[in-house]
Amino acid sequence: MTPLVFIALTAAGGLGASSRMLIDGLIKSRISTSLPWGTIIINVSGSLVLGLLTGLVGTNLLPEAWHLVLGSGFLGGYTTFSTASFETVRLLQERRWAAGLANGLGTLVVSTATSAFGLWLGGLV
Repeated sequence: MTPLVFIALTAAGGLGASSRMLIDGLIKSRISTSLPWGTIIINVSGSLVLGLLTGLVGTNLLPEAWHLVLGSGFLGGYTTFSTASFETVRLLQERRWAAGLANGLGTLVVSTATSAFGLWLGGLV
């Protein structure tokens, strides 16, 4: 990894985290429900884009350096497994069994599916 890629990766991580905070805040201000839709949407969209990037790198349409910067950097800061886990546990502690199950298992299944779809799309190009 070159110094320039390292700097770009760290800057992209900060931009990803800032984007997550902004998008989550916008979603929370518009949707009032027990499910943490902001985190769900962020993780699902991040999984889709990471799958797409990985597919593009696999077909040599995108250099590996971009995969590092955008995938590990931006999307690493943008997506958040720890918040999804915390919100699932919080829902279960509040005895909101259906919401906790939907959040935990639903996010896992949908994020994995969208990542696979993105990988498939990236491989088509």
